[in-house]
This record gives sequence, structure tokens and C-alpha cells, in this order.
Amino acid sequence: MEPKTVQLELASHVGRLLRESFGKGPQSIFVSIRRPFVVFHFRGLLSPTEKILLEQDQVIPIQNTRDLLMKSLIPEIRAYTSLIAGIHFREFYYDWGLHNLSGVFVGIESDEDSLQAIKQEGYPGKEELHREINDISHLVQKTPEETYSCMLNGRMLLVIRNGILISIEKELIRHGFEGNLKVAKRSLEKSHLHNNNHLEPILKTKIVDTFVDWDFQFDKSVIVFVLNPNQ
Repeated sequence: MEPKTVQLELASHVGRLLRESFGKGPQSIFVSIRRPFVVFHFRGLLSPTEKILLEQDQVIPIQNTRDLLMKSLIPEIRAYTSLIAGIHFREFYYDWGLHNLSGVFVGIESDEDSLQAIKQEGYPGKEELHREINDISHLVQKTPEETYSCMLNGRMLLVIRNGILISIEKELIRHGFEGNLKVAKRSLEKSHLHNNNHLEPILKTKIVDTFVDWDFQFDKSVIVFVLNPNQ
């Protein structure tokens, strides 16, 4: 298939999966492919029940329910992406922006050649952005062993961090507190990212959404910035 056709097919399929699971599909969903990365970005996703919970500031129950739904959705998304695009995800990340009724899924395949090429690419503010992300990481946990990024397109920036877990976090994971740890890390780290006054001047653009997730098995984290160059 042509790349545009693949993107539309994946967007349609994931939109249907979300509609079947939530009882209401997203208002829009966009798929960006830049191997080894595939990013699904959607907006306008909130079920009637979630709307009531959100009005009562009950965010954690919404997140917990969505985590349960994702356990069944991720294998289906992996399988369909493999079938349609020939892309086999080794890792899969997701996060929700409930304040914007938005969310992202990020799939990463094992493709070292593509990854090495991306690491060599530059864009305005890249090194300064990496330093700022490392500073934020140091405040929350520790400085990453490796930080790299990919400007997927004019509206989507991925930042990958490897080697960020500290000893106490590894011990919590070993004792089965992975879920609680992720909730705490997400709340703390997104607070630092949202309240940071340096990121937009570095990128010279408006950041309209920020997402973050971790794969504790790989000791790895993905940050997604959704940009609006027109603001």
C-alpha cells in the first residue's frame, strides 16, 4: 500500500477499536509513520461515564479503566499494524491528555539502521532541548544514560530516554508496584513538563499537548510533544 493509504487504514482500524471499547470513538485520529516509530494521535475521546467522573475530578478511576482496556487493545493494534504495514512493534507506549480529551499510542519496531539514521538528524534547538529534558529528568529521577529525539513532522516530536530508573524504583517494580509507580511518575513528570518555561522558546513553537510513558522492562521512556507551529 501507499504510505498515505496505510496511515488511513491504521487510523480507521484504531478508531473502530476505540469506539467498540469506549462506546464512543475519537473525533479525529492521525497516524504518523517514521520507521521505527508509528504514532497514533487522537482527540475528542471521552465516554459518557468518563465525562461524569472527570467533572467530579475522578481522574485515577478513568486511567485505571483505560489501562485495563489497553491490555486487550494493544495486541490487536500490534497485529493489524504488522498485517497492513509490515511493522512489528517491539515496544508500545500510550498516554492520555484528559484535559484536552486527547491521547497518543507509540509503537516502536526493532530497526537499528533506521534508528541510527534518525539519531544523526538535526533540527533547530535539538541539543538544547536534550539538555532541558535531561535537567527535568534529573529533578524527577536521574539524568538519562541516553537521550535522543525525532521530529516526525512539523507537529509531532518524540523524545526517547534510556536508563532513567533509580534503585528504589527498580525495587518497587520487583515487588509488584509498577502500576502505582507509573501513576506517580506520570503525575510528577508531566507537571514539570507542563510548567516548564524553556521548552517552547527552545522549539520556537507552541506545545499544545505533552504525553509521557515508560517501559520498565527496557528502562526506557517516550515523551511526545504535539506542536502547533502557527501559534
